Amino acid sequence: MPTTVFVVGSLNADQLLEVPAFPAPGETVLASDVLITAGGKGGNQAVAAARAGAAVVMIGALGDDAHGLLVRRALTESGVGTGWVGTVDGTHTGTAVVAVEAGGENRIIVASGANARLTGQDVESGLAGAAPGDLVLLQLETPVEVVAHAARFAKERGATVLLNAAPAPADSGCLTTDIDVLVVNQVEMRAVARLIGAGGDADGREDVAATVLATSRALDCVVVCTTGAGGAYVNVGDRVAHIPAVRVTAVDTTAAGDTYTGYLAAALARGETDLTASLTTASAAAAVTVTRRGAMASIPYAHEIDAAPRPHPYTDNTQLTTKG
Repeated sequence: MPTTVFVVGSLNADQLLEVPAFPAPGETVLASDVLITAGGKGGNQAVAAARAGAAVVMIGALGDDAHGLLVRRALTESGVGTGWVGTVDGTHTGTAVVAVEAGGENRIIVASGANARLTGQDVESGLAGAAPGDLVLLQLETPVEVVAHAARFAKERGATVLLNAAPAPADSGCLTTDIDVLVVNQVEMRAVARLIGAGGDADGREDVAATVLATSRALDCVVVCTTGAGGAYVNVGDRVAHIPAVRVTAVDTTAAGDTYTGYLAAALARGETDLTASLTTASAAAAVTVTRRGAMASIPYAHEIDAAPRPHPYTDNTQLTTKG
């Protein structure tokens, strides 16, 4: 029976502003262009998993506005199931204002809107069909208590749980042993490690590896930590593998991390156990994303990855074993 990636998460309309440089406090800068497009961590990751070849079901909430229609259409066009994406009357769709400077870096401000109205009952309804072999993908742009409930509900049904702890968590409510795979960047890694008492000063290569191991032991899960141009670190047991980053010229880093996470989720749902191979593909997909503008619109399809640059060959064959 085919497996499914269930994504519980945020859905936003992104207002992308291209600026020559980020404004200093009190400064006004003129944007050269503006683009309104579909986004949100949950939506981006759902689209990435679908474009990587997975069967994907989205569980989330939209407002009863034109932006909600735009986001729903973008999901559907990418093959994401939207039967469990609700519409909240009298509420605006989540909105992100994304400023992108000339070098491709971005700064983002988010108004949660309908995302804050997602409930535990919404999650239970959407995940009722989850079964062993399926994967449930979570992020932290919806209420933390709903995320924790989704992880627990998914584990009760035997599904694998992948948490992308982004944005960086402010409390440990979502950091439970229901998690099978934790994906974080270096900033989020520090926040998670401090919250669970696993250190948190992951600056150098050795520090990142040590923090990955300490966090993995504390949460009893696999930890993937991305470090931008420094590549990614992943552990199973007491071994840590390093996957180099792909070198490209970035024009917009929006959705790069979401592409990476969505491609990893798709690989795990297919039953792939060689994590270094899966993360190498995820890195190649993210590298394509940063060469394009926008959020969902920038996410590549699987056939585009075949011709994309890859990191240097890896030598570690790290295997994934999830908790029962």
